[in-house]
Amino acid sequence: MNIYYARERLRTGSIFDLKLKVAYYARVSTEKAEQQVSIKHQQEYYEEFIRSNQNWTFSGAYIDDGISGIHAEKREEFQNMIRDAKLGRVDMIITKEISRFARNTLDSIQYTRELLSYGVCVWFQNDGINTIDEDSEFRLTIMAGVAQDELRKLSSRIKFGHARSIQNGVVLGNRIYGYHKKDGKLTIVPEEAEMIRIIFRDYASGTMSTPKLEKKLWDMGYRNFKGGKINRDVIRNIIKNPKYKGYFCGGKVKIVDMFTKKQEFLPESKWVIFKDDGSRVPQIIDEETWEKANEYMKKRSEAIKSHRTSFKNGNLFTGKIFCANDGAPYWMKQHYVRGKEDVRWVCSYKIKNGADSCSSHGIRESDLKKVVASLINESSCNIDEVIKEYLNILRKVINNKPDTGIEKERLQNQIDAIKKKKEKILEYNLNGNIPDEEFISRNKDYTKQIIDLEMEISKLVPEDVELQMVEKQLSKITEELKSFKEVKEEDINRQIIDKLFDKIVVSLSADKQTVCKFYLSTGCLKIRDLGGVVLNTCYLTIRKNDTRHFIGELVA
Repeated sequence: MNIYYARERLRTGSIFDLKLKVAYYARVSTEKAEQQVSIKHQQEYYEEFIRSNQNWTFSGAYIDDGISGIHAEKREEFQNMIRDAKLGRVDMIITKEISRFARNTLDSIQYTRELLSYGVCVWFQNDGINTIDEDSEFRLTIMAGVAQDELRKLSSRIKFGHARSIQNGVVLGNRIYGYHKKDGKLTIVPEEAEMIRIIFRDYASGTMSTPKLEKKLWDMGYRNFKGGKINRDVIRNIIKNPKYKGYFCGGKVKIVDMFTKKQEFLPESKWVIFKDDGSRVPQIIDEETWEKANEYMKKRSEAIKSHRTSFKNGNLFTGKIFCANDGAPYWMKQHYVRGKEDVRWVCSYKIKNGADSCSSHGIRESDLKKVVASLINESSCNIDEVIKEYLNILRKVINNKPDTGIEKERLQNQIDAIKKKKEKILEYNLNGNIPDEEFISRNKDYTKQIIDLEMEISKLVPEDVELQMVEKQLSKITEELKSFKEVKEEDINRQIIDKLFDKIVVSLSADKQTVCKFYLSTGCLKIRDLGGVVLNTCYLTIRKNDTRHFIGELVA
């Protein structure tokens, strides 16, 4: 539907005078019997209402049954309706009221705007709003705000009810392994309870870690509720759950925001927890075994923090080192050997996905600092010659580029030509020479082309300005390098790294040597896109009696 044309028609007529493809949308949030009756009545009413108008064609029904209205993206039929509207299968959607369409203001405005862009209006019958009217969005915003506030009040009442239920010892929450929940009480499921006993017995013995238990349960044929593996995180949560020792436990989580569903995990001091008499939370594990397993988990966690490898986001090279294989940043890996700290930097992709996922080598921080000191010392002696070489290369690259002014004019001419096409298809559509669906599709495509071309123009920088920017930055770097005299490994700090280097890229040469390219902070992306220009190189032996070498390259 052409919204502009339709609005002009409505100045002298009504919505019933327009030839439209009309659908309806209905939703109920529960599967209760009275709600099912309601949805049936809506179906009968809307189909009769649409078909009774001779100018309208019934184009379908979209019904979400037993689904919350908070988030539209989770409603399957609602999304099908948006898709069909985009394809031009619908001109108008009728729905009972705003609260059935969306339960928050943002969704109401977002989706009605989107539908209008496809040439589709929405008629909220009970609210007396049709988005084909030019003042509809103002009224829709007010009414949607009211619907959203009603949802907020409902959410508050539900939270209050949950709190009262917890205080009264009613078991809430999702299903947990080992139990069946009914009427706010738990009963033991024997087969699952046996699995729970295996987990606690083996873990409390100190012979089985959670990864080993994960494998053992799989081999024994135990599966999660979806038929998959019971993973180590689930096993940890099982071990920490007081219900298994016969304790009622509730109020651990608080919903901070009803729309985002953001949760806040409360401290244990705010939980409602007490030993049950067995009528609501029957015991599967004796308290001694439960306490022993949890004490072992606590000690294991502390040991990992204090003695095992740890990864830190802060420190000397954070955010500077990247893997040439996968582009992932390097993370600091810190551990202790015979009481002495050993710091290495390792590809984060390799850390997350295992040793076989990336062929890169880890690098000792001490080796990195040695090569940085060596590059600085060597470059500070001949920095003027190094920078001169770099600028000559840069000028050659810039001179081979199209003139910025000419390129900008060329792109602007393309934009002007597309705008003329947009005006032409609008004229064709108003005269009835092309259908609404074709107009909407072509107009959208032309708009995207214009946006893309405008982005290209915005990225263009005059050649002389670009060169001046680089020269200014290199002048600063030159002064910095000249100020360094006999820099030692221990002198290298974060301030030096930030001043001199944009990034460090780690790769392996054909003969398995580790190569680190230290890119100067020149601010010139164009040169880096060409692979960079090596200005200086130094070599370091990684270890004694090791044939491999560590290569450091100063790159612009």
